[in-house]
Amino acid sequence: MVKQAFAVDLNKPLVWQVGHLGEAYDEWVHQPIVTKESPRFFHNGALEFLTRTPWWMIPLVWLPVAWWFVSSSLNYTDIISPYHVAAATAAGVLGWTLLEYSLHRFVFHMRTNGYWGNTVHYLFHGCHHKHPMDNLRLVFPPAAATLVLVPVWNLMKLILPDCYAPAFTGGILVGYVMYDCTHYYLHHGKPIQGLTHDLKRYHMNHHFKLQDMGFGITSTFWDRVFGTLPPTKPAKKSN
Repeated sequence: MVKQAFAVDLNKPLVWQVGHLGEAYDEWVHQPIVTKESPRFFHNGALEFLTRTPWWMIPLVWLPVAWWFVSSSLNYTDIISPYHVAAATAAGVLGWTLLEYSLHRFVFHMRTNGYWGNTVHYLFHGCHHKHPMDNLRLVFPPAAATLVLVPVWNLMKLILPDCYAPAFTGGILVGYVMYDCTHYYLHHGKPIQGLTHDLKRYHMNHHFKLQDMGFGITSTFWDRVFGTLPPTKPAKKSN
């Protein structure tokens, strides 16, 4: 256990405090506070506003953008058929699942101990682990998501033909919308049985028990592939 020399005052804006935790940050941020209250991040009202995003903003903002990308590929129907556009879009959705896993495991769960590393980590993901039921900081603000989308789009233009790159990118955005809406539901919905019930239990296990495993949100597929699937409890022996 790392000795915590700095104490965060939860009654004051948090973002500029957490960096001072140094090596104690990782332990602090993984001690969740389970409340629906939304802590204040910044003194500045404009910055504070940008950190709060209701879940319905995600489909509202990104589904039209996804359609614009897909329709851009439909402009190439003299080269490819609509079926090929649909296939590229579906491939983008599947590609998102790998991106979802990779970002969550290697970026959002990166260990930091310096002032700016802790601060940036807290803004992108640490705040979600500290306050997992904060419903206004559960989905990604559009401005932050744009920081990921721009390099992804530029990469797709480099590695894919012009007719396929927009549809594939649109599929990635559709996958992202599915991810963020699913993530919100896993925290605030109350599924009784079935797939969503299993996913909720799986994700809550990631938050409250094994935070270095179970990085998939919409599925457990990549956790199975890369060996980060949480272990199941051994069966009880019968007498």
